[in-house]
Amino acid sequence: MQEDDFIAFDLDQAKIGQLLFFDPILSGNQNIACATCHHPDLGSGDGLSLGIGEGGDGLGRDRTPGMGDAKIVKRIPRNAPALWNLGAKEIDVLFHDGRLSVSDIYDTGFDSPAQEWLPSGLNSILAAQALFPMTAEFEMAGNPKENQIAGAVYDRIDNVWPIVAKRVRIIPGYADMFVAAFDDVDQALDINITHIVNALAAFEAHEFTSYDSPFDAYLNGDDEALDTDQKAGMDLFYGKAECSSCHSGKLLSDHEFHALMLPHFGPGKTRQWDPVVRDVGRMGASDRIEDAYRFRTPALRNVALTGPYGHNGAYGALEAMVRHHLNPRAAFEAWDKQNAVLPDVPWLSKADFRPFDDTRERARLAARADIEPVSLSDTEVSQIVAFLHALTGTESIKGRLGVPDKVPSGLEVPK
Repeated sequence: MQEDDFIAFDLDQAKIGQLLFFDPILSGNQNIACATCHHPDLGSGDGLSLGIGEGGDGLGRDRTPGMGDAKIVKRIPRNAPALWNLGAKEIDVLFHDGRLSVSDIYDTGFDSPAQEWLPSGLNSILAAQALFPMTAEFEMAGNPKENQIAGAVYDRIDNVWPIVAKRVRIIPGYADMFVAAFDDVDQALDINITHIVNALAAFEAHEFTSYDSPFDAYLNGDDEALDTDQKAGMDLFYGKAECSSCHSGKLLSDHEFHALMLPHFGPGKTRQWDPVVRDVGRMGASDRIEDAYRFRTPALRNVALTGPYGHNGAYGALEAMVRHHLNPRAAFEAWDKQNAVLPDVPWLSKADFRPFDDTRERARLAARADIEPVSLSDTEVSQIVAFLHALTGTESIKGRLGVPDKVPSGLEVPK
């Protein structure tokens, strides 16, 4: 990869986005930031299989589910996806189920959960993505009884964003920065949600672009950049193990959707009127039965930093996820709850794995697999894992703008 493979964003806008990314001001109860679930110290994720969203406290595996009226009532249904290289020009679909994609269907430039109500002027699909966590009750919005933002979601999704924009523009520190960085902002009143998410996109693309791994050095002619095991793993990845049949191209993803027979647990991404707690993946966005239980192929750069793995974080260890791919059916049958990384939430523990024990749903899920078994030795598995570690960036993963000491709202920065 090279610089030209990525969208060029404005650095001054990225600096605003850095502050917004770490500022709880964007959340309904002003108690959770984008960085809480996508922290640089956690590989741009949260280190959990299923996150603890609005109402929780702390970061990563130490995050607690809150207390009293503020405590969480469910886990986040899916694993927090990594943010690496989302500013790449080739990316035209996002989210595990692809419910956001580049499209002219609504004359907004995107097919999204907001349909025709998506704001105009978005600078990228990454900016469009940034709109939606603010509207999600268990991610950032909170309960409708608690704040104006959460209540607005239930009226119409686009009613949320003017409220968020007003919160930001009345803070002088933000207003001054927006006036300086955006040509169409002459005063605080000009700041709208488009400016906010465009700034977030600029930061995320700037901060989380990474293509300086040993693998990249090897591709650029440094034959010593990979050790013997990593080279053997690379040969297996692109050959016998058939990993590259899905993990292809510069980002090591075909951006398509595949069923891997990952076990289901947690609250599920259950569709309206569905009587079963489950996650049907791509079918939830496409309404096509053939898409049932298919999920988007993740890009693999920095994959060693971004566990747990799978759309629901079914495996905390990278090797375990690799082994699942070798024989999805056998791995599905043998999967143990200890593979998941779930902080204890006593009032949810009885329900966490109830879907996993639903025999009918297990049968439906087990009937879907898009990859065939591959036989590898333990040595070969170790070599593939070694190669995957060679996809980890060097200088790029140390951060560019980093974590700010404080944000203009004065709220607590997640660290």
